[in-house]
Amino acid sequence: MNKVLLTGRITRDPEVRYLSNGTPTVSFSIAVDRTTRDQNGQRQADFINCVAWNQQADFISRYIKKGNMLGVVGRISTRSYQGQDGQTHYVTEVTVEQVEGLSSRTDSQAQPESYQQNQAPSFNNQAQSAPRQYQGYQNPTYGEAPSAPQEAPKQFDVKVDDDDLPF
Repeated sequence: MNKVLLTGRITRDPEVRYLSNGTPTVSFSIAVDRTTRDQNGQRQADFINCVAWNQQADFISRYIKKGNMLGVVGRISTRSYQGQDGQTHYVTEVTVEQVEGLSSRTDSQAQPESYQQNQAPSFNNQAQSAPRQYQGYQNPTYGEAPSAPQEAPKQFDVKVDDDDLPF
């Protein structure tokens, strides 16, 4: 089975090209973060070349811009071509079968300040929400044991007897 699943940020604005038969195609690369850090504690990324055809190429060229987070499903493809210098060049890339725009880098700047501070929005004026415990790798507390659960607000404290249960 030849199946690739990638999530990363697109490295440049894609441009659609058309083959002589009218088929649209887009070549692009996405930066996919590695799960490990280097000796300096910095995240490293792999830059993976992708090519999309037909409807996928049209979607990418219209709606995806540099910095957008992109989900790609595809397959590894290899090809070779003869260069002008007479040398044979080999290319390995992901042929896109499905693509989904996940978010853009500017989304975090457009969100309310409560989201930028990792806080949940307040849905009513009576109770303040606790800070979000985002478990993504960019959270400085990633990998630590979760804190003790917070007590539910009093308005949600409901007593239920065994007789009240329908089962």
